[in-house]
Amino acid sequence: MQSTPTLSRRHALKLFGGIPLLPLVGATGATSLLAACGGSDDAPTVTALQFVGMDAPAAGDAAAMASTSVRSSMLAGFSDGSTRSFALGYQSFFMTGAQVSDGSGGTVLAGGYYDIHNAPIVDHSGPAPRQFFSDSPDGSSLLTLSNPSVPGVSGNTVFAVVQFEYTTKDLAGASQYGLLPSPIAVLTLDQNKTTGELKLLKYHNVDTSGVNGLWITCGASLSPWGTHLSSEEYEPDATLPAPDFLAGFSKNLYGDPATARPYHYGHLPEVTVHPDGTGSIRKHYCLGRISHELVQVMPDERTVLMGDDATNGGLFMFIADNARDLSAGTLYVAKWSLSSTSKGGAGTLSWIRLGHATSDAVEALADTLVAADFIDAKTGDPNDASYTPVAYNGTTNWVRFTPGQETAAAFLETHRYAAFKGGSMVFTKMEGTTVNVKDKVAYSAMSGIRSAMQSAAGLDEKIEAGAVYALNLAGGQVDSDNAAIDSQWVPIDMAAMPDLTGEDIATDALGNKAAVEKIAQPDNLKFSQKLRTLFIGEDTSLHVNNFLWAYNVDSRKLTRILSCPAAAESTGLHAADDINGFAYVLSNFQHAGDGMPAGLKATLGPLIDANFNDGYSASVGYLTGMPKTDGLGG
Repeated sequence: MQSTPTLSRRHALKLFGGIPLLPLVGATGATSLLAACGGSDDAPTVTALQFVGMDAPAAGDAAAMASTSVRSSMLAGFSDGSTRSFALGYQSFFMTGAQVSDGSGGTVLAGGYYDIHNAPIVDHSGPAPRQFFSDSPDGSSLLTLSNPSVPGVSGNTVFAVVQFEYTTKDLAGASQYGLLPSPIAVLTLDQNKTTGELKLLKYHNVDTSGVNGLWITCGASLSPWGTHLSSEEYEPDATLPAPDFLAGFSKNLYGDPATARPYHYGHLPEVTVHPDGTGSIRKHYCLGRISHELVQVMPDERTVLMGDDATNGGLFMFIADNARDLSAGTLYVAKWSLSSTSKGGAGTLSWIRLGHATSDAVEALADTLVAADFIDAKTGDPNDASYTPVAYNGTTNWVRFTPGQETAAAFLETHRYAAFKGGSMVFTKMEGTTVNVKDKVAYSAMSGIRSAMQSAAGLDEKIEAGAVYALNLAGGQVDSDNAAIDSQWVPIDMAAMPDLTGEDIATDALGNKAAVEKIAQPDNLKFSQKLRTLFIGEDTSLHVNNFLWAYNVDSRKLTRILSCPAAAESTGLHAADDINGFAYVLSNFQHAGDGMPAGLKATLGPLIDANFNDGYSASVGYLTGMPKTDGLGG
């Protein structure tokens, strides 16, 4: 953990206004400061918190550029009027590729890949065969249960779920993107009751054979009822004679390149954690077959807002028939009507109803149908009026659907059908979504403002660095059929946030192509209700080091709080406001050093290789040093 300079009294006064200030405690280790916040009932509690940022690693600081670097801090105001500075740090639960405890006296390979029979998938491309493991951990959740039963816990039992999107390369250096079925794991963590420190006690690999394996699991979120909502992005194109990646994926999963069915992938998996530290999984087939990134379930526990990490993606909404049950409901796509075309744009949203279905019914269709049973899609103009041109994956398709097969069209060919029905399929990698409950505002990340966002949506300016959009939420809305939408959490407008819009620049001396003091190509988003803070993780080649940012929606202050290793993506973002009185921010990274600017390879390459197992491993962990938050509202 790196130290953080003690803050000046003048800086603290600006941050906390009328809070009486005492001399600040110098930044020290997390344990002593966290312990100082616990203790007797008369001990002061935290009443205000402010992140204090860090500089981007500089060219002369190779060690920071080649590692997960945290040189940020938190300034805390207490109920007795005092303030303290808390140095933040980073703690890894594990590095992928390491052997970790399985909770029963044995070990298991962290991030390891398994086939449909739960046998290890082995990489034979190198001189010594070894089980494949991921260098790309992604979506994570942190949760507790009322009745945990994992033996050996000395403090509080806390669970985490982490999924692994892909692995970059095999031992011979050949790309493995999308060729392996994504693993997902439940972690049992032992929480120190005094300091909040989390230690890995047990790693359980979730059996995904019952859901036909998992396809490219990216971002994730925690449902209001405590389950982990996973994702499957970049669904295979079922209209192609040989769907991209699917044969290799099928060979690794089933041992046969022809077994996997494309319509089984591109859905929303849900993981339930059990008291013994195991987990079970199901896929929901009725939330649309799109490029799921991470979804946000609203406080009604029925309304689900979904971004779409695709070229020509859409904004989708699902409203479940029953609370806490995503197995049946109605799917909608948004139409964005612009009122401003500058700086990322702004406009109103209306909603087109695509259909209602149960997961079981759509899964039965996925089990039996092929594309030709209900859609005819052509990549060239057939000069036939019975076909409709639609934007699809950066190009134009001409489509027609079989009458009577609307359910299959809506839920298995969602991208093409949403465009056919008039949805705004103009977004360029619309990624993470989250919600600010108090203000009734949702936030969505747009990786880049380009291509269709200009040609189809009509925006004036290309911004490769992207933006975060704010969406106001309301009830009383009607859909395209003039039927009432049964939700009080429907997005009614959408606008790029000026403070969270990136800025493209000419390549600087280090290799950055976007302004370093602004976000670039936002991806993961999570909102802390207690901290009134929007956390933003980057997935960009425009910054040499990707950053994790904290944006306070009241002060409108943007603060860099973590820097990933060079060329690594910031992933796994999860904000937990209260886990037995402690707040946590989970953060992973992916593929360190992959695609690094050529001028940095000689300096940073050897360091990254030394830190991360020749570039084959990545870290799953969390920010340390945050004080107890039990005195905060939210």
